[in-house]
Amino acid sequence: MRTKGFKEQKVNVITLGCAKNLVDSEILITQLKHNNINVHHESREIHPDVVVINTCGFIESAKQESIDTILKYADEKDRGNISKLYITGCLSERYKSQLEEEIPQLDAIFGTRELPALLKKFNTSYKHELVGERLITTASHYAYMKISEGCDRPCAFCAIPLMRGKHISRPLEELVNEAKSLAKRGVKELLLIAQDSTYYGLDIYNARKLADLLQHLADIDGIEWIRLHYAFPSGFPEDVLDVIRDRANICKYIDIPLQHGSTKMLKLMKRGISREGSEKLIDKIRKKVPDIAIRTTMMVGHPGETTRDFDELLDFIQKLRFERLGVFTYSHEEGTASYDLKDSVSKKEKKNRADQVMHLQEEISHTFNNGLINETLKVLIDRKENSYYYGRTEYDSPEVDNEVIIDANEHYLRLGDFSQIKIIDALPFDLIGNPLNNKSV
Repeated sequence: MRTKGFKEQKVNVITLGCAKNLVDSEILITQLKHNNINVHHESREIHPDVVVINTCGFIESAKQESIDTILKYADEKDRGNISKLYITGCLSERYKSQLEEEIPQLDAIFGTRELPALLKKFNTSYKHELVGERLITTASHYAYMKISEGCDRPCAFCAIPLMRGKHISRPLEELVNEAKSLAKRGVKELLLIAQDSTYYGLDIYNARKLADLLQHLADIDGIEWIRLHYAFPSGFPEDVLDVIRDRANICKYIDIPLQHGSTKMLKLMKRGISREGSEKLIDKIRKKVPDIAIRTTMMVGHPGETTRDFDELLDFIQKLRFERLGVFTYSHEEGTASYDLKDSVSKKEKKNRADQVMHLQEEISHTFNNGLINETLKVLIDRKENSYYYGRTEYDSPEVDNEVIIDANEHYLRLGDFSQIKIIDALPFDLIGNPLNNKSV
């Protein structure tokens, strides 16, 4: 009996984890589509023959989500609902042998840099001419752009270098060409991502070239917003701030994970910076780029964190008053410098500390948002759900930051357009507004 070839089968790609994984999935989908394979991204409308899961292995909760998803589709395979199950990404990079042993339903397991090997399973080969081109799975008006892969930082808690390898920058020309291609297809906002964006260029140009990259991208017609993510604080290239300040289409926004406010904890985490150094950097950023929104991430519960250290963290947040902030709890990751350190904070207390951080940030954010009432802001309209439009200001990244909510029963807006929105009310993490010069429905 003849079996169906892959070009006749339906393939569904499932993406877990961060935006960097999403870009990897988009590249995979682009390669498959250009080989005439019927591939979809997280579709609920098809009954796939083949499922590819792009896994995450950053922290314990992400690993568990990946395992649960794999087991769900392993069960689908046992029931005869799918014929092939492949996994790729960070979890499979770290735990290939264990996954092979414990989940026999898996047909193949690939690491983070094994795309050509994965494509061979579909009887296709990697098309180098597609470098810089990709289909996007986000809303059509914005796209993530990965400027480098891997990381050379020695952070004690982080397994990213074990999963993603050493830092490798993408050539500037390749990134510019990709951005031009995205702009031609209607992308208005580029979100620059990497494990460490401030390291960009050191490996291939022997100098930090992030500022140069931003300048070149800002010159591209059609790109109205450029947003910078994952800027490492130690060794921060200050010329980047001049570009953010001077170029109108670079958002007054920077994502700079600081992780803690205690010098002792920063040293234990091997972050290469002290609390004083962090405070000086934030002060410099705000002086050079007035009105910038700084997003940061904090970690609680790392081994050695005492009540005093945690109080220092709260004081740090209260003093610096970050416009955007997220928090996660420490989990032991095999192979990292912190792995063998004894937990000094219980799981319950870790959650309690994370809740305290977000309660403080809720108060800070609400104060900022209240200060925007009666202001008029440029807002990019992302989506419509039920009776409301949801958009973002230049101070907000998708998924993780604030949104502007507009009543769709009263106003008509086009998705993917910019609109001038007058803020009429404020919630702790969102704004409510009305468009100016817009006809009511």
